[in-house]
Amino acid sequence: MQFRHVLRVLGLFLVVFSFTLVPPWLLALWAGDGEQQPFLFAFVLILGLGVMLWLPVHRYRGNLRTRDGFVIATAFWVLVALAGALPLMLATSPHMDFTDAMFESMSGLTTTGATVLSGIDELPLSIRYYRQQLNWLGGMGIVVLVVAILPALGIGGMQLYRAETPGPIKDAKLTPRIADTAKSLWYIYVGLTLLCALAYWWGGMSVFDAICHSFSTISTGGFSPHDSSMGYFQNPVLENLGAFFMILSGVNFALHFMVWRGRSLRPYLLDEENLFYLGVIGVALVLVALLLVSGGGMPLGVALRLAFFQVATFITNTGLSSSDYYNWPVAAQVLLLFISIVGGCAGSTAGGIKVMRFMLLLKQGNREVQLLIHPQAVIPIKLGNRSVDARVTSAVWAFFAVYIAVFALLMLILTATGMDQETAFSAVVGTINNLGLGLGDVSSGFGHVTDTGKWTLVLSMLMGRLEIFTVLVLFSPRFWRN
Repeated sequence: MQFRHVLRVLGLFLVVFSFTLVPPWLLALWAGDGEQQPFLFAFVLILGLGVMLWLPVHRYRGNLRTRDGFVIATAFWVLVALAGALPLMLATSPHMDFTDAMFESMSGLTTTGATVLSGIDELPLSIRYYRQQLNWLGGMGIVVLVVAILPALGIGGMQLYRAETPGPIKDAKLTPRIADTAKSLWYIYVGLTLLCALAYWWGGMSVFDAICHSFSTISTGGFSPHDSSMGYFQNPVLENLGAFFMILSGVNFALHFMVWRGRSLRPYLLDEENLFYLGVIGVALVLVALLLVSGGGMPLGVALRLAFFQVATFITNTGLSSSDYYNWPVAAQVLLLFISIVGGCAGSTAGGIKVMRFMLLLKQGNREVQLLIHPQAVIPIKLGNRSVDARVTSAVWAFFAVYIAVFALLMLILTATGMDQETAFSAVVGTINNLGLGLGDVSSGFGHVTDTGKWTLVLSMLMGRLEIFTVLVLFSPRFWRN
């Protein structure tokens, strides 16, 4: 392990992150909401810490190894969550203790969207914006952003990209150079954010609300500057726009890149994962709408509109809400939780186990059934016209097994704190899938959860964002051996 190299990169990361506190500080000055001092103090402190880590080892040179990438990715998410909690602890409104501030910061940066706050509409403008910015920065991953500039600093980026990027196939690059890949992803991310903000503004939001909600929509983050989330506006046009952009954000960003580069929609129509993703959305939409009509007595038009938004927010694990979904028929609630476990496409900002993994699990299960009928047959697993490497299918099964084990352990810890089973189950679903929504006692927020429960859920959010193995590998003794 190259600890000097790790410290050098972490120091640079903190320096970069410190400058993200400038926009909310400027907004606090402009609005005169009295919160400029916490942002300024946090900026100076984080910048100073970054320089302190970087300066003693800034002359060190060397190539990042894969193990270094895993350490840096995990350590950076912890450090940046701690740094992001500073303004929330220092602010006068809200003045949060360390546990609550860390929960809110980790939730924002991992795009979970779970919150311990209430009365969000009354918070200072800069704080409301800052929460949304945390979502947006975490969406594509701050690590991926920094990877775009690391080559200019003499640091390789592929190991960080592999440790940070979600999905079962992590070695695919859009361009020959990893820095260009990271830049391409961020160009698409920024472009979609601008389009979403303009669409929201056209649909009736104020400029502030349009910017804030575009941040949480494209990042599939789920924070809102209003307690009622999207339900605050009571506007079907905005709900449909939000659902459309959430679904778009759940698509593999590599497809967006190919569509943009080729000026053709064919990549969307030819990709098996994307078609399966859209198929799941279509089936879930019909089923939830029928459940709302039959069990909730809603008119079909209203049921389709509400179901469209909630299916979009659950399958992409965004966490924005337009209605009291927790009062819907139980079957509809369970179906929404299940599709949140499936999640969006690999290489998107969505959470969950990812559609590609789910597809491979189904294909593997079908192959095993076929082998029972024809034991001597050779039945390859294919995605499109390509056979899937056995190592990929093995990794998918391993991920699913570990996912279930970690899920069970986290739920056990929560029930040990006194949480009932329904609440504990939905709380783990909402955090390990970076969804942010829950049922039972957490349907209206996580503020009343015990400190032990909150730290358990902080770990769940981190593991969900880094897809479990990136964190678990650090606990292996073999990982630390030379």
